[in-house]
Amino acid sequence: MISIGGEMRPEENNLDDWNQLFCHDLPSDPVPEIGTVLVTGASGYIGGRLVPELLARGYRVRIMVRSYLPEYEKQFPGCEVAVADAMKEKTLDAALEGVTAAYYLIHSLLLGPEKFARADREAASNFRRAAERQNVSRIIYLGGLGDVAARLSPHLRSRIEVAEELRSGEVEVTILRAAVIIGSGSASYEIIKNLVMKVPVFVLPRGARSRCQPISIRDVIKYLVGVLEVDKTSGRTFDIGGDEVMTYLEMLRKTASVLQKKRFFIQFQIFNISIYSYFVSLLTPVPGPITRCLLEGIKNDVVCREDSIKSYLDFPAIEFEEAILRALSREEQDRVRTRWSNAYPPSHELAMKLDELENEPEYSARYGISSEKSSEHLFRSLCRVGGAEGWFHNNWLWRIRGAIDRIFMGVGTSRGRRESASLGPHDVIDFWRVEKLERNSKMLLRAEMKLPGMAWLDFNIDDRGDTRRLTITAWYHTTSFFGKIYWYFFYPFHHFIFKGLIEQIEKRS
Repeated sequence: MISIGGEMRPEENNLDDWNQLFCHDLPSDPVPEIGTVLVTGASGYIGGRLVPELLARGYRVRIMVRSYLPEYEKQFPGCEVAVADAMKEKTLDAALEGVTAAYYLIHSLLLGPEKFARADREAASNFRRAAERQNVSRIIYLGGLGDVAARLSPHLRSRIEVAEELRSGEVEVTILRAAVIIGSGSASYEIIKNLVMKVPVFVLPRGARSRCQPISIRDVIKYLVGVLEVDKTSGRTFDIGGDEVMTYLEMLRKTASVLQKKRFFIQFQIFNISIYSYFVSLLTPVPGPITRCLLEGIKNDVVCREDSIKSYLDFPAIEFEEAILRALSREEQDRVRTRWSNAYPPSHELAMKLDELENEPEYSARYGISSEKSSEHLFRSLCRVGGAEGWFHNNWLWRIRGAIDRIFMGVGTSRGRRESASLGPHDVIDFWRVEKLERNSKMLLRAEMKLPGMAWLDFNIDDRGDTRRLTITAWYHTTSFFGKIYWYFFYPFHHFIFKGLIEQIEKRS
């Protein structure tokens, strides 16, 4: 990661300094002698928090990603990086070679309700067979709570099917089943918080009084690490949750109390959850495919049916209100480690990169400004664009484009950023994603909004001795007729938007 404010991040200092690791009071002892531990989904929300914990406890960790980036080795110093795709079984053998235990944190929820169930089953089946061939001793899987005898939502049913697929083979599987995970950066937390912040009167769907047992992200990570260290948990299934069982309505009310917001709640017995989740997505940073999958599950009670995990890992659980307060505190401190957006849109790390195009994009627009300010100060200002601070100039135009994107089920500008003062590999900035980041010289952003083509914003700082040249280049690649119409329609706005943007970057530096 690159620090904007001068603070050293973990790769520059020590993992133990990374925002206070969670497992310092875990009632189990590290067993690094077990050998290599593989973490799939390491670039995602859960995996990105699990890996530093394992490294800090002395484990030899290998992460599995679908596309190699040098930044992974900086983000997770000391890790091996294996490139593999669970949807392509032949690629898994090398990733699992020599592995003793593997964390299976792959989930295709982000593909949307029509595709994720099939993709999840296929990926789990491929992974199970490859693990058997490579003589992996254990697989640890984080699934979802839900009564298997009940009529579950597609999302919850899929999580159970994945668990069944993984344990249908010869490898011992430990399954942890959790409900709503609350923590800074989690999709559930951001949906709840943003709804409470923005909606004075809630019209709640049927199911808002279903029971749920939320759990803090800290406790999830502690259980994931703990079951690795307690051999007797091998081959077992455990329900994990906080100590409180509450309805979704109660969660909203408690969040409103924490945020000191007076809110009113009206419940309707009949509701189209697809339409409801669409409007929820417009009010929160979380896109429609995720909100729909999550909200479809509120009709089901998701509570722990047993607490046998406590006989192996007994530690005080974090209460719901405390979890909300901790998440708010992390946001206020600008110290959010990972976020749901790390893995959305799906397969973003496989997207075509600017330097992978055979030829330079046919369409481009470049604007520049000279400055006597230092490269460091210009870069620091540049890296603060987007998110809560906006784009410094003509924010209303960016918001209109973001709103249009959300209406058509895109990510929109409300997706924001993980932190306002630092950027890392693959970080999002509204409807852009960091493709390349070079300290004090370059930031390349790739568009993830709905487009009839591919687009990039390329910021460069050229040191010319006494002055610096700050430039922004908008690159656009398309092969369709409509794509060309799109470029020429918006071209007149470029001068107005981008010239003002770089002037404000220079001014604010």
